[in-house]
Amino acid sequence: MNEGMRERRETSSAESSCEPEFERAFDIIEPDALASPLVFSSPHSGRIYPARFLAATPLDQATLRRSEDAFVDDLFASASAIGAPLLLARFPRAYLDLNREPYELDPKLFDGVLPAFANARSLRVAAGLGTIPRVVADAREIYQSRLSLEEGLRRIDSLYKPYHAALRGLMERATGRFGVAVLIDCHSMPSTGARDPLLAARGDKRRIDFVIGDRYGASASTGLVDVVEDRLRGRGYHVMRNRPYAGGFITEHYGKPAAGWHALQIEVSRGLYMNEATLQKNERFDAVARDLGEVLAAVARQEDLAEILGGERRAAAE
Repeated sequence: MNEGMRERRETSSAESSCEPEFERAFDIIEPDALASPLVFSSPHSGRIYPARFLAATPLDQATLRRSEDAFVDDLFASASAIGAPLLLARFPRAYLDLNREPYELDPKLFDGVLPAFANARSLRVAAGLGTIPRVVADAREIYQSRLSLEEGLRRIDSLYKPYHAALRGLMERATGRFGVAVLIDCHSMPSTGARDPLLAARGDKRRIDFVIGDRYGASASTGLVDVVEDRLRGRGYHVMRNRPYAGGFITEHYGKPAAGWHALQIEVSRGLYMNEATLQKNERFDAVARDLGEVLAAVARQEDLAEILGGERRAAAE
């Protein structure tokens, strides 16, 4: 990262009082000039683990990092080159998950009665993967003892809410400037789970490289998703749509095509760009990042998006 980018990152972030390590809840890498209605969000690539959090868990940091979308912020760093902002969390997913409702709270995790507004019955909570996760990706318990409800609400107030306020602000800015906003929600997936069970049942053993989630067509223009999918496939990648990941809370919450807000989730197989055992970038990292940058640059320009979205509206009217 060059010095100019680092300065923009540090001056475009919010303060947080949650932990000493989180003087900022998030960072925004701004482009030199805003030239596109795209907004990039990386909610799971944070890798600052607070000392107090580490002291409360029997797990080592390497185990905790299995839930992390490692290096996804670096993988999508080309956002600034195409004139779009990149919002990224500084805290890890194991500490707080931004891709959940604000109060998906697990009654098995907290000491005391949950407030009436909490959603304690979601499938994600049942799996231990609520807003404050109880387990990491391999279902290992994170905490040695229950958390106080006050602690959970403090994380939500000081980290979750500022991140989503910033994301909404970026979407509103894009809409005000370009008349439309397109959220690219950036994630990664374990390569061991990146297989389509329907294809596997037919004997197709290929691993999936990318999954594009648009909530089964509900969160983004189909034409827009078609372009991203086709261009990735044109570069030789195995791409699936909505299987096995259709998009989480962020895609669902911000994807409102009728209002001019489009949201699509991109999941990248970690085996493409990193060594999943050592958590190190591999020799393909730069090539994958370059391909992603070129594919997204193809749809980033306002006139290209206007043609895609305008063509779709014209077809629907006919």
